[in-house]
Amino acid sequence: MTETDSETRLTAAIEAIGPLVVAFSGGVDSALLAVAANRVLGERALAVTADSASLADGELDHCRSLAERHGLAWRAVATDELTDPRYRANDGDRCFWCKSALMDQLQPLAEARSATVALGVNLDDLGDHRPGQAAAAERGARFPLVEAGLDKAAIRALARHWGLEVWDRPAMPCLSSRLPYGTSVSVDLLSRVDRAEAAIRRLGFSDVRVRHYDDTARIEMPPADLATAVERADEIVAGVGAAGYRYVTLDLAGLRSGNLNGALSVDGRANGSGSLIVDGS
Repeated sequence: MTETDSETRLTAAIEAIGPLVVAFSGGVDSALLAVAANRVLGERALAVTADSASLADGELDHCRSLAERHGLAWRAVATDELTDPRYRANDGDRCFWCKSALMDQLQPLAEARSATVALGVNLDDLGDHRPGQAAAAERGARFPLVEAGLDKAAIRALARHWGLEVWDRPAMPCLSSRLPYGTSVSVDLLSRVDRAEAAIRRLGFSDVRVRHYDDTARIEMPPADLATAVERADEIVAGVGAAGYRYVTLDLAGLRSGNLNGALSVDGRANGSGSLIVDGS
């Protein structure tokens, strides 16, 4: 599919839905959707970012700046998923309650504008365990990127064609995704993970996950970065240790988005099969 084909399909999908309130996380999917909605709908499109403890430090400012650079109507709303014991329990349906909290904020905005809530879900997202999609869809949200038939590769290509600076930005899922299912979500743990990942990013590693296991941090990054990470082990251990971890390990299997979902088919706990780790403590 060419960039022209992608643009034509996405434009048609947005026009068919009408006015939109776009859940805007600042990643390439939601950014492309928000910019496309602005191009097609103008003032009938609004980008909204959820501000919560599960949002990594700096991401709200990133969304604000991105919206300003591209002339998007934008606002932030506070979500309160951490007040919901079903979310804090961190069972397999955690994302359902997170998206429910988001929809609690977005639906009134959409209703006031006679608009539809839209999420930046793409075709590649449909095969993983994503109960949040079900929560949003049950409450009337639409997925224009899916309706346009766009996968991640097509989205990145179109974003690059349009000159969006986030076209190659690594995914930044919510911080709660770093906690194994069954580990209760708290502001303290989310902050610890956030500080650990920020320390690693300051060393030049842009795509990283710190999986939390009590006093152990299991670091995931793309396989191409592993050798450099080993060379800079002392710096990584110092930074992650300062965030509160006693043991620092590097997962030699590399970064796998959503890999903690594999535990759901076993016994509800993190399944580490296939993951070789190097103890960096």
